[in-house]
Amino acid sequence: MPTDLTVVVLAAGGGTRMRSKTPKVLHELGGKSMVGHVLAAVRVLEPRRVVAVVGHQRELVGPHVEEQLPGVVLAVQEEQLGTGHAVAQAMAAAGSASGTVVVACGDTPLLTGESLSEFAAEHEAAQRAVSVLSGVVDDPTGYGRIVRDADGDVVAIVEHKDADADQRDIREINSGIYAFDAAFLADALPRVGNDNAKGEYYLTDVVQLARDAGLTVGAHVLDDVRQTEGANDRAQLAQLGAELNHRILDRWMREGVTVMDPATTWVDADVVLAPDVTLLPGTQLLGATVVAEDAVIGPDTTLKDCEIGPGARVVRTHGELAVIGGGATVGPFSYLRPGTNLGADGKIGAFVETKNARIGDGAKVPHLSYVGDAEIGEGSNIGAGTIFANYDGVNKHRTTVGRHARTGSNNTFVAPVSIGDGASTGGGTVVRRDVPPGALAISGGPQRTIPGWAQTRRSGTAQAAAAEAAGSPRTGEGDASHNGDPGVGASGSAGAES
Repeated sequence: MPTDLTVVVLAAGGGTRMRSKTPKVLHELGGKSMVGHVLAAVRVLEPRRVVAVVGHQRELVGPHVEEQLPGVVLAVQEEQLGTGHAVAQAMAAAGSASGTVVVACGDTPLLTGESLSEFAAEHEAAQRAVSVLSGVVDDPTGYGRIVRDADGDVVAIVEHKDADADQRDIREINSGIYAFDAAFLADALPRVGNDNAKGEYYLTDVVQLARDAGLTVGAHVLDDVRQTEGANDRAQLAQLGAELNHRILDRWMREGVTVMDPATTWVDADVVLAPDVTLLPGTQLLGATVVAEDAVIGPDTTLKDCEIGPGARVVRTHGELAVIGGGATVGPFSYLRPGTNLGADGKIGAFVETKNARIGDGAKVPHLSYVGDAEIGEGSNIGAGTIFANYDGVNKHRTTVGRHARTGSNNTFVAPVSIGDGASTGGGTVVRRDVPPGALAISGGPQRTIPGWAQTRRSGTAQAAAAEAAGSPRTGEGDASHNGDPGVGASGSAGAES
């Protein structure tokens, strides 16, 4: 690799065909902006400096580029007057440059650092003044053609509209990615003119200046020419996104990940998967999600910036900024909001929503519950239909459930409140005060039973007829009675445990 390397990334274009308020290079695929993918490839080269040329909506593009690659130099192209003009602005912003200058496009998201490295290394080894990254395509319509002489050196780059019949038969095309000897480039750029229909300064004119000076110009043919494709509209962006996803999935499958249905599985570029992970149909793994070995994700699951432990099972779940411990189970139809942390062998079950909640090892929230701003100790079981009422209308408060507690179904915990280790709560209880360790908390009164109510208050209905047929006494035939059981089951919790 060149040790004295400057990389220029062209990101000033308007991208009018995107028809979007978002700058073209900031449109995303695979979890990153287009320019973000290019900067990730550039980072592999470990260049001495990187200069990004910004122009259209630079107030958006500039900060994004700086966030993606701290230390980058921004060059402003006030008017988009062609690629030659853009590189001239970059060189002025960089100050004195030596060694090799690589020019990349900000809208080629499939480009890899390995390809750029090979290109830069070959350029320097061949001691050329100019190298062009090229590719061979079946249909070169619309692309600049690489014209070579008998020795294989590049004679010219001819745009499609300017090519004659023989040149249009050439299938080797210009990618728009170049490598230059820095000293030659500094000398050549001021001599590039704009005597053309658009009045722009074209970087391709530097090739002719090099030839006129008797210097060597070559082309490095990239076998995987799709790496040089750009996106000019939403349709092309979608095509590149599908191709990028195909490549990501192919790489993971070759590294030991099972993808049951690649057509419905989407994995972002920064996701990390261990061998023997299984992804079922309809799975989306986004952002910086990490999945450990033997975990099974899906079907129909979306996880963003989540961490999934070994052997965990996540089914039909939406999660973001959540941590799932090893051997834990989640879903189906669970919603894990940021701050959820489920311990090893724990459970978040069907139709459960969690937020800013730490659920200990082996603890379970099996059914139909909301757990917000809570701490649940190891081995505890939360009954079905439980609500952690964390908001008083002004502030959020936390609820703490101790170790090996058993809470009843249809409980409401009015935060801030604490349920001690080994404590229980009865079914339907509203907990407003702390429950000591080992205690049972109940808030419902004794059950009252009124015999014959159906025949008296629902006379003439199917309900009354069914009660009559079952031998229900009429009002007055039996006394109203009270059941001394306050709604607590034999276990002392009236909870639904799974």
